[in-house]
Amino acid sequence: MCGIWALFGSDECLSVQCLSAMKIAHRGPDAFRFENVNGFTNCCFGFHRLAVVDQLYGMQPIRVKKFPYLWLCYNGEIYNFKQLQKQFGFDFQTLVDGEVILHLYNKGGIEQTASMLDGVFAFILLDTANRKVFLARDTYGVRPLFKVLTDDGFLGVCSEAKGLINLKHSTSLCSKVEPFLPGHYEVLDLKPSGKVASVELVKFHSCKDEPLHVACDTVEALPSAGFDLETVKSNIRILFENAVRKRLMAHRRIGCLLSGGLDSSLVAAVLLKLMKEININYPLQTFAIGMENSPDLLAARKVAAHIGSEHHEVILNTEEGIQAIEEVIFSLETYDITTIRASIGMYLVSKYIRKKTDSVVIFSGEGSDELTQGYIYFHKAPSPEEAAEESERLLKELYLFDVLRADRTTAAHGLELRVPFLDHRFTSYYLSLPAELRIPKNGIEKYLLRLSFEDSNLLPKEILWRPKEAFSDGIASVKKSWFSILQDYIDQQVDDLLLEKAAEKYPFNPPKTKESYYYRQIFEKHYSGRSSWLPHYWMPRWVKATDPSARTLKHYKSATQE
Repeated sequence: MCGIWALFGSDECLSVQCLSAMKIAHRGPDAFRFENVNGFTNCCFGFHRLAVVDQLYGMQPIRVKKFPYLWLCYNGEIYNFKQLQKQFGFDFQTLVDGEVILHLYNKGGIEQTASMLDGVFAFILLDTANRKVFLARDTYGVRPLFKVLTDDGFLGVCSEAKGLINLKHSTSLCSKVEPFLPGHYEVLDLKPSGKVASVELVKFHSCKDEPLHVACDTVEALPSAGFDLETVKSNIRILFENAVRKRLMAHRRIGCLLSGGLDSSLVAAVLLKLMKEININYPLQTFAIGMENSPDLLAARKVAAHIGSEHHEVILNTEEGIQAIEEVIFSLETYDITTIRASIGMYLVSKYIRKKTDSVVIFSGEGSDELTQGYIYFHKAPSPEEAAEESERLLKELYLFDVLRADRTTAAHGLELRVPFLDHRFTSYYLSLPAELRIPKNGIEKYLLRLSFEDSNLLPKEILWRPKEAFSDGIASVKKSWFSILQDYIDQQVDDLLLEKAAEKYPFNPPKTKESYYYRQIFEKHYSGRSSWLPHYWMPRWVKATDPSARTLKHYKSATQE
């Protein structure tokens, strides 16, 4: 995890512009470099480093003697770089996983490069010999990337939007700062003036398609094909374990977020098992957050005891949670209701990890709800086919919601997130299964995933089959939910009259509740006029929902009242 930033064709003094690069310093607390491009005085790179792989030669932009005309700034981890090096006979100059991007590009161009990378990435590649700039981002947008391109060819690129919004330019930047689409690469011509012109934007991978890099995977071919249940369960276990194993690549200490729900518990259990197998000689630290005796804390405690991790509990102080709201919205760059609610706990537990421990590489369970139909509203899907379509829609929009939350809340504290549920191979296999197999069964969501691990003894049965909690309930105390505490506080902050006139003040995605109005006010304070970054609020489907929380759904209420 790190922060990348680059400008091409700047009209303003670069020493002034580089102040914008400092807005993302939190993403790389270990080192910073600012470098001009030879022969292009108005082009430059900025890089904030979190040293996780090759601590000696990992500074960027990466340049190697073999390709002096290539400049690479990337944020991410390429898990198959050693397999690619071996398969193609690449001669590496460093131990940095990202160096493989230079060799792949030299061998087969940008399309092959983006398609063959097994990992999470956002990168800026400059080829001064052919006067091209390339931008690319991984399938699910696990690593963030934003860009601004003016009509006269000034390009700014950054890991977070906050590093671009205050750039100076002779023409107005307006509101053109926008997220770069996941699963795409863009080709731009670099003119002698340093300005650029976009040539094409290409989608190189869809979540349903088996990735091209399967040929370079540690599990080359699944032992058996077909959709009989035992085969499917075995393949799910093999591919998930493989997804966790490849993510063990790190020179810094590994930890894991643990809510006590199915997803994070599976990640933690498999992670600890594999760490023992490869003789990692320190205990796995797991981290849970919640109010005193909250369901999440109690469940996480049970999982930690079962798997034998060094467990840490962070008690959520309601005052601290409320005080963190503005910092969280600034970090997130969104005003989405459920994203902000769920981010507060994750932001505070990340803060604890950074201050109190030496864990830096943090595993988490993001992506499972979208992939395995874990949201409670999936019980209301009209058909398995519509449920499958909804699952794909959610995966495509992850970069706007859960993946955005997970990246920003951890990156704000200089941590690197790893999300095995979003492994390209694992997700494409799961999505290839018949729609009927993937739907909730017997009133239980993620039924197939749970069933696949039932005989593994990785988790206690009551955790493996634990129903999904709305996050705001999972971290709540028995006396009062975090959801209710938030509502009570915000009710005092927003006047009824303000809410009545909300649609006039905010015509795009107008707030419908005091809570959404409160979040929108804070967002506009920091990112005025940029509401289009969020195309729509996250809301459940097939139900008449006015609030994104699962706790408002009928199925959830009946389950929690039993």
